[in-house]
Amino acid sequence: MRTNRTTRALSALTITAALALTAAACGNDDASSTSTSEVTTTEHNDADVEFASNMLQHHAQALSMVDLTRGRTLDPEVQQLAEQIRVAQAPEIEIFTDWLTDWDEEVPETVRDHSNAGHDMDDMDGSMNDENMPGMMTSDDMGALEDAADTDFQTMWLEMMVEHHEGAVAMAKTEQGDGQFKDAVDLAGDIAKSQTAEVETMRELLGS
Repeated sequence: MRTNRTTRALSALTITAALALTAAACGNDDASSTSTSEVTTTEHNDADVEFASNMLQHHAQALSMVDLTRGRTLDPEVQQLAEQIRVAQAPEIEIFTDWLTDWDEEVPETVRDHSNAGHDMDDMDGSMNDENMPGMMTSDDMGALEDAADTDFQTMWLEMMVEHHEGAVAMAKTEQGDGQFKDAVDLAGDIAKSQTAEVETMRELLGS
């Protein structure tokens, strides 16, 4: 009887060990399946492509809004903010373009491409209203801003830029959560931080 008990005990230990090895193997499989979403310095994923493509267009519209401040009578703080946006976002457009080119992805047209070419902006409304690019103004919005009286322009510009920035922050946070390419994730963090600060500044200027 003692021999039988010993045999059964050894068998139980063998089964337990086998189960433990099987569980460990499964655990390793799970780890490898999620490794592709980890941030790396060399690889990119679809979220990175979407971030670069959409933010490029988003930034381009912000710069078009900054362009509309030229020749306007603005408070010095607003003029400084507009220049701050230009200095920050123009180089980032080049970064997004370089990434998309390096990744062999299409570089999208922007409102500035069409504006500089003298094209009708109405055909850009589809992309400007893309739900993946929150905060984008329509061509009607941009036209209303351009045509606004000097007495209304500054307030309208600030209100629109607040909405635009909040959309950019939302896009940046999505990239922080879903992106893989380290430089893109890092830039998303910088954008979220800087544009959140600018929103606070603009709200103060609006008195809200």
